[in-house]
Amino acid sequence: MRYTEKVSVWPVGLVGGQLVERPLVHDGRVTGWNAAYKPQRPFPIDMAGFAVNLDLFLQHPEARFRIKQDVGYQESVLLAQLVTLSDLEPRAENCTKVLVWHTRTEIPQLRGEVAMRKGGRRSDKDIEV
Repeated sequence: MRYTEKVSVWPVGLVGGQLVERPLVHDGRVTGWNAAYKPQRPFPIDMAGFAVNLDLFLQHPEARFRIKQDVGYQESVLLAQLVTLSDLEPRAENCTKVLVWHTRTEIPQLRGEVAMRKGGRRSDKDIEV
């Protein structure tokens, strides 16, 4: 996070109904996400999956969380006020390692993972978990 110029992003484990929700990276650039939960969001990313450089907030004083926002869109609305997809900086070795986990005192509900696997995909393909 220390080297974030604008917005850094990384995978998060046990979120969005998946084992791993993460940015997809090609040639060192974020090209999309593997999100199962509301994948149509402009930035389908969990709050624990990004960091914003404070200077970016100072350059965009109008940027803020919206109190009355559809569930799951807080992150997307904030990030859309600050950056575009091409501005995102992949961390955690180009988003190939899970260093952040959502932990709860209950068994994770992995409905998105089950759906992905029925389609022959998995959220933890080619990633160190």
